[in-house]
Amino acid sequence: MSTLTVNSIDLYYGAAQALRGVSLVAEPGKVTSVLGRNGVGKTSLMRAIVGQAPIKAGSMTLGDVAIDQLASYDRARRGISFVPQGREIFPLLTVRENLETGFSPLPRSEHYIPEDVFDLFPVLKSMLHRRGGDLSGGQQQQLAIGRALVMRPKVLVLDEPTEGIQPSIIKDIGRAIDFLRHRGGMAIILVEQYFEFARDLCDTYAVLDRGQVVLSGLKTEMNEADVRRHLSV
Repeated sequence: MSTLTVNSIDLYYGAAQALRGVSLVAEPGKVTSVLGRNGVGKTSLMRAIVGQAPIKAGSMTLGDVAIDQLASYDRARRGISFVPQGREIFPLLTVRENLETGFSPLPRSEHYIPEDVFDLFPVLKSMLHRRGGDLSGGQQQQLAIGRALVMRPKVLVLDEPTEGIQPSIIKDIGRAIDFLRHRGGMAIILVEQYFEFARDLCDTYAVLDRGQVVLSGLKTEMNEADVRRHLSV
């Protein structure tokens, strides 16, 4: 089991600084919720973790291995799996084919879909031959999470999985995250604006504002009023 440690990272887009000295720890068997308004750096932090945006300063490790210089596909091979905002499934591929794209970082012996995926999201099993683009938004979100789980991740990064999703499927996604947390072995980073969802699932939390962590700690020590103040527009 491996802990992901983000240590005082800076990230720039051209001359604009998106992250300033951001630190975060995600431990196996725990959910770390990253909260904040739109445009404060949450997605930039996720892109830095998965290797889609290079950092300018600081460091990132998975267990005792430095990952900040690794390409995104090498981070995937080491067990970092990403469910991006907007899902980004392949609309012309079937549900099965979408799930099988998760095989790419795995050895050939692991090229099968774990039964857990269908236990968590039974609708996917009934729609294996449907094209991804024919699914509802909520079903596509379940497919995106299922694809990430096919990769057998050590770290699962979820960027706003409840965005635009109907309440019944939000509950299904919450139950899936809770199951994965209690099963252990996987660190889960959950980026959310939906405060109650993030609060109910998290073990630890970090609140971003203007590219910096302004609040962080254990859920048991959270002052909800302080957190909500940084989420209100």
